[in-house]
Amino acid sequence: PEHGIRALGAARGLLGDMQPAGGARDLVGYGSGPPNPQWPNGAKLAVSFVLNYEEGGESTILNGDASSEHLLSEIVGATPRLGVRNLNMESLYEYGSRAGFWRLHKLFTTRRVPLTVYAVGLALEQHPEAARAMVDAGWEVASHGYRWIDYQYVGEDVEREHIRRTVEIHERLCGGRPLGMYQGKPSVNTRRLVVEEGGFLYDNDCYNDDLPFWNMEYGRPHLQIPYTLDVNDMRFCTPQGFNTGEQFLTYLKDTFDQLLEEGRAGAPKMMSVGLHCRIVGHPGRARALAAFLDYIAAAEDVWVCTRADIARHWQATHPPPAAPGSRL
Repeated sequence: PEHGIRALGAARGLLGDMQPAGGARDLVGYGSGPPNPQWPNGAKLAVSFVLNYEEGGESTILNGDASSEHLLSEIVGATPRLGVRNLNMESLYEYGSRAGFWRLHKLFTTRRVPLTVYAVGLALEQHPEAARAMVDAGWEVASHGYRWIDYQYVGEDVEREHIRRTVEIHERLCGGRPLGMYQGKPSVNTRRLVVEEGGFLYDNDCYNDDLPFWNMEYGRPHLQIPYTLDVNDMRFCTPQGFNTGEQFLTYLKDTFDQLLEEGRAGAPKMMSVGLHCRIVGHPGRARALAAFLDYIAAAEDVWVCTRADIARHWQATHPPPAAPGSRL
């Protein structure tokens, strides 16, 4: 441990006043005194459902990639297959766009529950009917990047072009640009490029709080709305994750009950729920999600909203602090 501390100190000394790529870390956040978000109508908890629409944008040699997809499918522990297709993996993803999406579409629209979609640009292009259904349902369609790939080692110019391209796809298929961005597997350049693009109200590439917060590192105030990897159906596809819909439902209810209790005690928070067409879109899992939607519908003091709703509320209620040289 002492060696690690010395190494960290040495690294900081080498960096000096330089801004590290990807921004500085913040291990304190709001500390012991988080702000009261003042959710609309006195709500004690804001709940945001997010549907990741990725099918067709994943890694495959058909998209010019070096290998097949290996993440977030029924084949837990799959590895990339270099230079060849993995037809089983492709088929598992196709279930999401062919069947799972429509099951979830009905589940949310019949209950009139607000929803944000994290939509991969290339996936939208391959299923315009789904894009129209999202818009017709009144859902917020945020950007999930142009591709559902790891941008860690993608060049800055390529990533910048991908952001431009996915904005254009949204404008063409959804009738307007995306207001939110979730790259999902970002690079150290992603947030800077999102701010540089200039049209996003917020991004979601962080998991470090229960409330939104302002980032002042890139020349103007930029809102970050933390997302979740624990209240997320992806845990059906990871070791030691959810095995049954009942486990998923229990975790959803426990999270909701705890946060609502904290809110009623004077510290309102935000709850994000991450969903995927090819995962929770299966019948046995969708049933648990439906039960949770009905559970929270019976609760008081809850604001179910989109990410854009949260961004606009935070902008109006908790505007960014003034900073020398910032450009609002």
